[in-house]
Amino acid sequence: MAVQPFEEPEPAVALIRTPHLADPDGFYEELVAAQRDLPDDRAERLLAKLVLILANHVGDRAVLSEAIGLARANTVAGIGRGTAG
Repeated sequence: MAVQPFEEPEPAVALIRTPHLADPDGFYEELVAAQRDLPDDRAERLLAKLVLILANHVGDRAVLSEAIGLARANTVAGIGRGTAG
């Protein structure tokens, strides 16, 4: 399969921070099921690959940077409360 040339994506809107998933519980169940029975290192690899696939789909570097910052801030805040994520 030939690699397609890079096309500049259409500018995206700002990161959506309100619930936007049609079936969040179903998505969560599917995400957990995809990791089921995988060793921790393989589950982490699956999540990393999923992030890269979705980042490519989003295509807007500013939106991705905002999402990274939000995820990190949320994770760091959770450390002080003794939560895992």
